[in-house]
Amino acid sequence: MSNQNQNELKGVTGWIDKRLPIFTFINHNLRDYPTPKNLNYFWNFGSLAGVTLVIMIVTGILLAMQYTANTEIAFDSVERIMRDVNNGWLLRYIHMNGASMFFIIVYIHMFRGLYYGSYKAPREILWMLGVVILLLMMATAFMGYVLPWGQMSFWGATVITNLFSAFPIIGDYIVTFLWGGFSVDNPTLSRFFVLHYLLPFAIVGVVALHLVALHQFGSNNPTGIDVKSDGDTIPFHPYYTVKDYLGLGVYLIIFAGLVFFAPNFLGHPDNYIPANPLQTPAHIVPEWYFLPFYAILRAVPDKLMGVLLMFAAVLVLFILPWLDSHKVRSASFRPYYKQFYWLFFVNSIILGWVGAMPAEGIYVLISRIATGYYFAFFLIIMPFLSRFEKVAGLPSSISAAVLSEKFDSSSRSTEASESYVK
Repeated sequence: MSNQNQNELKGVTGWIDKRLPIFTFINHNLRDYPTPKNLNYFWNFGSLAGVTLVIMIVTGILLAMQYTANTEIAFDSVERIMRDVNNGWLLRYIHMNGASMFFIIVYIHMFRGLYYGSYKAPREILWMLGVVILLLMMATAFMGYVLPWGQMSFWGATVITNLFSAFPIIGDYIVTFLWGGFSVDNPTLSRFFVLHYLLPFAIVGVVALHLVALHQFGSNNPTGIDVKSDGDTIPFHPYYTVKDYLGLGVYLIIFAGLVFFAPNFLGHPDNYIPANPLQTPAHIVPEWYFLPFYAILRAVPDKLMGVLLMFAAVLVLFILPWLDSHKVRSASFRPYYKQFYWLFFVNSIILGWVGAMPAEGIYVLISRIATGYYFAFFLIIMPFLSRFEKVAGLPSSISAAVLSEKFDSSSRSTEASESYVK
């Protein structure tokens, strides 16, 4: 009887697949998808980002059912979600900390791409779509930060939207459009809520294009060497699905620890105070994932130049494939690029730290030095190394890179055992 039901299921799926080849598509693009055999756990973060995006959309929809986008009661509606709605506190903490986890995952994903050269030909479009996703995430996160209508929400919205007034001629018109009037008020909150709700679905669309571009040429790998034969690849399932499940388990443990034991660790306490237009907080700072760009904004005294540098810090990523034209992808074989890369990594952390500090004294000097190195890395160091850096010989193939290490270790152990016998 069970065999009969199984055959019937196969028949139904076969009938559906013949008319709508969804199962063939899944098998081709997931189960049987040929993947380089040497991927490490840093390649898990793409799937983790997808899982987090789903979590954010689901919790966001549920929270939107209880939230009221009105300046008079927005703060109270959030308090009601936390206190009166069944499991509302859990939904909000998951959504709030999910934004931070999303940025952590995406930043690690991008630093991995920078190290292994995943932005180089023929994956330029893949990288650029990733930068578009980052920009959409930033816009979505900023608008979501405004919705609780606490002190930091209100003043953060006021400061950030005022930045557009630095642009000549059109700046004031942009600010008025964003505000929906002549100050941050109810129209501002309403349109931010609508955009915050809609932009995640735009992210889903760009993510779909990102996956199409990924499958066009396949994944990069730690050696940065193209696949040359079937021996260089293994099926995605079960080899990498097991890795993804393990990574997902560790990720969910960390996520749950943050939600249940330190839900406000990455937030700002001033946002638990209702918005007051007549009382300015001592230090207005954005969420932590914006702090490096906030430090770049404040590094120069000129408002317009600071705004331009802040936007340029993200937009420069679009032209990265042409700034670094070195034939070797992976930093593992580029000793000089590797050193400058790790300096860039530390420099990014310093920018984040300085962004949380007052714009005064030694912090201004540090932010200027860090900003200088940030742009020098992309605009000077990368083009220079692309022309003049010499590298050691690359492995002949992915299989050779994987197997040579095993053969070398086995040969060493064999030699050692032979000498011991002698």
